[in-house]
Parts: sequence; C-alpha cells; structure tokens
Amino acid sequence: MAMETYYTLLDVPIDAPQADIEAAYRRQREQYNPERVTALGEDFQSIATVRTADLDRAYTVLSDPRRRHDYDVSIGLAPRTQLDVVARRAGLSRREVGLAIGGALMGLLVIAVVWVLSGQRVRQNITPVGEVRRPAPELALPSLEGGTVRLSDYRGKVVLLNFWGTWCQPCKEETPALQRAYQKLRDQGLVIIGVDLRNQERSGADGDADVRKFIEGYGVTYPIALDTTGDVARAYQILPIPTSYFVDQSGTIRYIAVSKITEADVEAIFNRLKREAAAVAGAGS
Repeated sequence: MAMETYYTLLDVPIDAPQADIEAAYRRQREQYNPERVTALGEDFQSIATVRTADLDRAYTVLSDPRRRHDYDVSIGLAPRTQLDVVARRAGLSRREVGLAIGGALMGLLVIAVVWVLSGQRVRQNITPVGEVRRPAPELALPSLEGGTVRLSDYRGKVVLLNFWGTWCQPCKEETPALQRAYQKLRDQGLVIIGVDLRNQERSGADGDADVRKFIEGYGVTYPIALDTTGDVARAYQILPIPTSYFVDQSGTIRYIAVSKITEADVEAIFNRLKREAAAVAGAGS
C-alpha cells in the first residue's frame, strides 16, 4: 500500500499551489458536512469525524510555507541538506527545525494509527467508505440506450450504484477505474449502474449529447441510467458527487463512498460481499 501523506489526503499533487490546496481542503471538508453524514448513520459519522480532523491537520501544515517545507523534508520530498538553509533564513536553530520536522512526523504517525484502528473500513486506503445496512430504495430510470434500468432486475448480484455528472471533475477521474473494475469483475457477478444526474445537465438534446459524449469518451460499457427528475438522488440522499452505493445480493445497501473510488476499492468491497454471501449460503446448507 502506498504511504498516505497530507497531499494524498487532500488529493492534490505534491507541487500544488496554495490556491489549489485551499480549494481541495474546502471540497473535501464539504464531503463530511454534518448535515450530509448524519443521514448516513453512526458508522459513517465516526469515520467523518476522524477524516475531518485529518483534513484539518493536513491543511494546517500545507497552508503554511515553513511548515510545508519541514513536512516535505520529513517525508523525503525535499533534501535534508536544506535544513541549515531553512534554519538560517528563518532565524531558527537546527534543533528547532528538527523539532518542527518531528512534529510533522508525529502528525503523520497519528493519521496512520487512526486508520489502522478504524474498524469500519474495508481496507486501509484514503477512500472513506462507510459501512451501513439498510434496504436500497427501488430504482427504475430510463436508460441512455432506451428502455428502463431497474435495480430489482439485478437481485442476487453485487450492484455498485455510482451517482455522477458530466461537469464533475472527480467523476471524470473516477470513471476509468470503474470501467476497469467492471471489465474485470462483471463475469464474477458485479453490476455497475452509472446514475447520471440528468436534471442537472443541460436541458434537451444538448444535455443528452453531453452525457453520450462523456460515456463514449471514457469507453463506458456498464448501464447508464438517467435521473431526469432528481427523485432517485433525493431518495439516496445524494449531495456531493461522485457518490457510490454498494448494494449486496439481497438488495441491502452495505457500503457508501462519498468521494471518488479506485479499481482496488471496488474489487475489495466486491470480494468481501461475495465471501459474506458464500458464508451465509454455506451455513444454511
């Protein structure tokens, strides 16, 4: 597993300018807004509390040029030979600079310990996934290709409902990973339904063209459903996108991710749900 850093926590490159760091912090913070996570249950609230503290800690360091430099040195992004230069320019002793670096390392260690101790994650990574257990609202929406996409038609399979929009940058970054996961796991029983928030796209033929261009551009082959009224998004309490719901074989929502997910995330959750279903079937035989 790649080491988590304050940069990966905020989902910014290591050379991100201050404006991008601030924007990323605000975007990530909004995903864990109390009004949002309260509806997702106590499990996700506990994850959101930890995540918010981690984000605040990361932003405090990366928003301050001196602290950011010390942190970069501590994780090997800046050469340690610059310590004396930094100390001289800042009027600090080498010992004081060392203490600052130690503080940054301790902050990173705290994050690592929190993630290891968190029992509600499918695996250790930076994608926040809340574990819940509640019936999935029925979904019956027009398909991009015509006809109707119904969640109930896929009972007995693991279904990933991914809510997205063509204007959403994280959705653009996430879609290739979803397509790869679908190609790899569909023969094993994974279904992905991409639910486009069509009521928030451009109206009429222009909006249809935008959705089709997006799908064709990313080579998406899993079903695309169009939420033309927003009723399904409201039923699933969608606020930020992308948001993904993992529905198990019995039609129960088991996991929720309120940020972009990776191919590895999808595979890990899918395999866990398959193992659980196999264990239940074995116990009943």
